[in-house]
Amino acid sequence: MNTLLLSSTIKNKQLQGIQHSITKANRYTLVVILLLAIALSACQVIPSSESESDQAVISGDLNINILAMSYSPSKLEVVKPGRYAVNVSNTTTIPHDIVFSNGIKLVVAPGQQASTLLDIPDSGLGYSCSLPGHKDAGMFGTITVNSEGHHAERKATELLANYSPYDPKVPALLPFETRDIYLRAEEKLNTVAKGVSQQLWTYNGKVPGPVIHVRLGDMVRIHLSNPASNKLAHSVDFHSSQVAWNDEMTSINPGEEKLYQWRADYAGVWMYHCGSNPALHHIASGMYGMVIVEPREGLPKVDHEFALVQSEFYVGQEGHTTDLHKASLHDPDYVVFNGVANQYKDHPIEVGTGKKVRMYVLNAGPNEDSSFHVVGTIFSRVIKEGIELTPENKGHYGAQAVDLAPAQGAIIEFTTAEDGLYPMVTHAFNFVGKGALGLIKAGDGDPKND
Repeated sequence: MNTLLLSSTIKNKQLQGIQHSITKANRYTLVVILLLAIALSACQVIPSSESESDQAVISGDLNINILAMSYSPSKLEVVKPGRYAVNVSNTTTIPHDIVFSNGIKLVVAPGQQASTLLDIPDSGLGYSCSLPGHKDAGMFGTITVNSEGHHAERKATELLANYSPYDPKVPALLPFETRDIYLRAEEKLNTVAKGVSQQLWTYNGKVPGPVIHVRLGDMVRIHLSNPASNKLAHSVDFHSSQVAWNDEMTSINPGEEKLYQWRADYAGVWMYHCGSNPALHHIASGMYGMVIVEPREGLPKVDHEFALVQSEFYVGQEGHTTDLHKASLHDPDYVVFNGVANQYKDHPIEVGTGKKVRMYVLNAGPNEDSSFHVVGTIFSRVIKEGIELTPENKGHYGAQAVDLAPAQGAIIEFTTAEDGLYPMVTHAFNFVGKGALGLIKAGDGDPKND
C-alpha cells in the first residue's frame, strides 16, 4: 500500500511538472506572437497624408434622374476634373441602368436610387442605358469639364433653387377696348428642365412670354423695349396682326424702343415671336408667346381655362445659350409645355371632377409638330385655325387629339369623368420622354375615393 501511495505521489508530481512546462511554453509562445505583431506593426508602411487626401476629396455631387426614355439632365458640366459622388434616381416604373464610358455601371430599380464615386477626367465622360433600344430612344448624356463655367454654374444653382412652375391660368380680359401691352426683351438665365438652365432670350423674363387676352375688334398697342444691358437686337412678330413685315416687325438694337399697333380682326389662338435673324435661334431660345382673341360675344362659360404652349429646347453648355446647330438638325433635348420639361408632372394642374375645362393650346415649335392629347378624355369642342367642332354636332362626334404644326393654335374643351390623374401629352411619343408630359389632377387624384 505504501509503495502504491508513493508511486502515485511521484506520478502526480511528474504530471504537475509537465503541466507547468506546457503553461510556460504557452506563455512564451504568446509573448513571441505579441512581439512579432508589434514588430510587424512598426514595419507597416503608413500612407502619406497626401494620398489619404486624394482618396477622401470629393469634388462635388452630381444628380441624374431617369425619366421615361431619357436622363435629366442629359448634359452635365463640372468645373474641374476629379472624383464626384453620382446619385442616380429612377423615377419610372421599369428597371433601367446607366453605363459610364469608363465602364462603371449602375442598375437602378423602379422608384429607387443608386450611387457611386466617379473619376471624371479632363476629357469628360459619356453615359447611356445599355438595355436594347433605350440609348437610341434618347437615354444618353455627357459630362464635360469646363473650368470657366464656375460662375454660370453658381448662378444656375441659385436659379434652380428659386424655380417655380409657370402659372397656366388664362388672364382675365382687360376692361378697355384699347389695350396697352408692355413687352421687354430680357436675356437671362432660365430653367428649362430639372437641373438644367440656359441663357434664354425672353419677353418679360418668362418663357413663354405673357398671354395677351383680347376680344375681336380691340386695338392693341405693343410697347416693345430692348434694354441697353442686352447684347442682341430683338423684335416681335404678331401673327394676329396685319402689318407690313418691314414696319412694326423690324428689329431694335439694345437701348431702343418701338410701338407696334394692330387691331384684332380675327378670333383664334395666335403666336407671337421674335423675328430677328436668325429667327430659328431666337424662337428656340424662348422668344415666343400666345395671343387669345375671343369672338366679340365671348365664348361659353366654363369652369377652368388654361393656356398651354408647346415648344422645344436645343441645349448648349450649362448656363450658356441654346445650340443653333442642333436646332437646324431637328434634334431637341427637351419638348416642353410652358417652358419647362415635366413641370406639370411635378406640379399637376388641379381641376374639379366633372367640371368643364377649356385649354388654349399653341405649338410654338420652332420645328416639331404636336399631336395634343389628354389621356382619359374626349374633346367635345375643338376650334383649330378657324374650323370648329361643336358639342351639338349632328353625329355627336368628338376628337381624341389635335394636330398642330409649328405656329398653329387651337381651343379645346373636355370634362374629367371621375377623380384621378389625366396625363396631357403630345402623342408623338418620341417627345413624351423628353418632357412633353403633364398631369391634370381631378378632385384628390384618387379614383378609389370618387
